[in-house]
Amino acid sequence: MDRLKALQTFVQIADRGSLTRAARAMDLSLPAVVRSLAALEAQLRVRLFNRTTRRVSLTEEGRRYLDYARQILATLDEAERAISSDLTTPAGQLRVTAPVLFGQLHVTPAVTRFLQKHPLVQVDLELLDRVANLLEENFDVGIRIGTLDDSSLVARTIGSVRRVVVASPAYLRRHGTPEQPQDLQSLDCVRVSSSGSTWSFHQDGKVLTVPVRGSLRCNHIQAVVDAVVAGLGCGVFMSYQVASLVEQGRLRIVLQTFEPPPRPVSLVVPQARLLPARTRVFIDWMLRELRGFQGRA
Repeated sequence: MDRLKALQTFVQIADRGSLTRAARAMDLSLPAVVRSLAALEAQLRVRLFNRTTRRVSLTEEGRRYLDYARQILATLDEAERAISSDLTTPAGQLRVTAPVLFGQLHVTPAVTRFLQKHPLVQVDLELLDRVANLLEENFDVGIRIGTLDDSSLVARTIGSVRRVVVASPAYLRRHGTPEQPQDLQSLDCVRVSSSGSTWSFHQDGKVLTVPVRGSLRCNHIQAVVDAVVAGLGCGVFMSYQVASLVEQGRLRIVLQTFEPPPRPVSLVVPQARLLPARTRVFIDWMLRELRGFQGRA
C-alpha cells in the first residue's frame, strides 16, 4: 500500500464527502479510491467512514485520524517548500471565517491588504454568524468573539469588545433615559432574533436578567441597528457594531455601568505541529492588523 497516497485519498474523501468526488479530484478511478481506503482501514483495523448509498461520513475514529493525516500532509508540504526555497514566497489557498459584520468592517480590509502584498495567495473568506467547526469545515484560520470552549483550537487573543445598550438621542428625549436595567421593561427594545426575550447585565457582582419586549425583532443585525438609529427603541449590540454611530452622535450608550465584562476577540487555528508558510504569514499579518482591537463605542 502506498501510505502517502492512501492518506491523501482519505483526506480528499473527508473533504468532499464522496468517494466519487474524491476520485474525480485526484484523477483516479473509483475502484482505485475504494481499494486505497479499504487498504488503509485494514492497516489501521478501524472503520474510518460510515457509508450509505448517497454519502459517506466520518466515524469517531475517522475524525481523530483526519487531524493526524492533515498534520502529516502539512509537514510534507512544508518540507518540500523548504527544499525548493519557496518559504519566502507564500502561495496557495487559505480558508478563513469570521462573524459577518466584524468581517465586513475589520477582517475584509485586512485581508485585502494582505493579498495586495502576497499576490500568490488566494483567500476563501466566509463571513458567518454561527460558530464554524474549523476542522470539519476545513478552515485554516478563524476569528472568534467570546469565550472559546473548543479545546482542539489554538487561540491568540487580539482584543476585546463590549456589549452595549444604545438608543437614538431623539428616542431618549421622548421616553427618558433608563437609569437601571429594569427601566427597559417600560421601553421599546428592538431585538435580534437570536438574542431572545431577556437581556443580561451585571449589578453588584451578580448577573441580572431583565425581560424585554418591543415592536420589532429581526434576524439581521444591520436591520436592527438601522431601526434603533431611526428611533424605534433601545438595542443591544457588540460595541464594534455601533462604534461609528456613537462617535457621530446618532446613538447614545445607556446603562454603561451595568455592562457585562468585555468579550475577547481571538484568532484561532486548529491544533497542528506545523503550519504551511502561507498560514503562518497570514496569522502574523492579522495579529499585527488587529492587535489591541477594542471595538470602541
